[in-house]
Amino acid sequence: MKIIVPMAGRGSRLRPHSLTVPKPLIPVAGKPIVHRLVADIAGVLNQDIEEIAFILGDPAFFGDDVVESLNELAAELGAKASIYRQLEPKGTGHAIMCAEPSLSGPAVIAYADTLIRADFDLDKEADAVIWTKKVKNPEAYGVVNLNEKEEIVELVEKPETFVSDQAVIGIYYFKDVSVLKKELQFVLDNNIINGGEYQINDGIKRMMADGKIFKTGTVSEWMDCGNKEVTVETNQRMLGFLHEANEPLISEKIITENSEIIKPCFIGEGVVLKNSVVGPFASIGKGTVIEDSTVKNSIIQTNTTIKNAVLSNAMIGNHAHFDGNFTNVSIGDYSQLK
Repeated sequence: MKIIVPMAGRGSRLRPHSLTVPKPLIPVAGKPIVHRLVADIAGVLNQDIEEIAFILGDPAFFGDDVVESLNELAAELGAKASIYRQLEPKGTGHAIMCAEPSLSGPAVIAYADTLIRADFDLDKEADAVIWTKKVKNPEAYGVVNLNEKEEIVELVEKPETFVSDQAVIGIYYFKDVSVLKKELQFVLDNNIINGGEYQINDGIKRMMADGKIFKTGTVSEWMDCGNKEVTVETNQRMLGFLHEANEPLISEKIITENSEIIKPCFIGEGVVLKNSVVGPFASIGKGTVIEDSTVKNSIIQTNTTIKNAVLSNAMIGNHAHFDGNFTNVSIGDYSQLK
């Protein structure tokens, strides 16, 4: 089994954080989004992963440190990492085709801006599976249309009239991904463009027209990391799941002075807490110092200093300095608010 992970976009909705750190590497509950996503997919598949292909953007942004972290991620799962580049933002279909040498055999394609919780077996009779989640407002999403056999017969983007309440979440399984490669090559060769880009959906629609069987794989939880507000909410939900699973979240190598930790929290190695209350639902990156502050339901990244603050629903980047009484904050790396 292979996992194909397009992650070339810079994530404009998560600025300023994604100006300096690729969006898929922004941490949720102490671990980069893409690391959690790939590990969760590997757990759902319950199969050996032979290769993980990452499609990155400009090397000036997705540099050697990013490549190193992805190699480590693949190694942790016993897989080989393959690194490809999409140097121009030409859409999801184009991004996948940038990994053309890896597009063979069974594979999962997953976009690295979402997290899932799921427990199901893949339908081995299907040619492909599209992961979906039941939503209350399907008109805001791309949804699948099913026939009486529960097979996907149509993909509909933001339907004006009700089609179904099963929203496409951006994770796909192909029994043989080379079939998708063939159809996407046709899309590129014939310049089939939607929304100004080459889309994976156009390749999928060609597979459906050729009679390929698509089924749904429904996830129990779908957590978005598209902007600051939903990323903080996803951090809260993920901390709750990990706490229930009794996963260790607080490093033994922290210093606390007259401080209280209210679980669930993630607290990284080398964190210093002085005269502060942290939690619940706070993620504090390694090397961060928090003094005379209250921090809850927030993401604070690495080597940052927080003083005299009451923070809730906050997201603060790496190497930042924050001193004040703001309560709803989103600042990126090396920023200062005093």
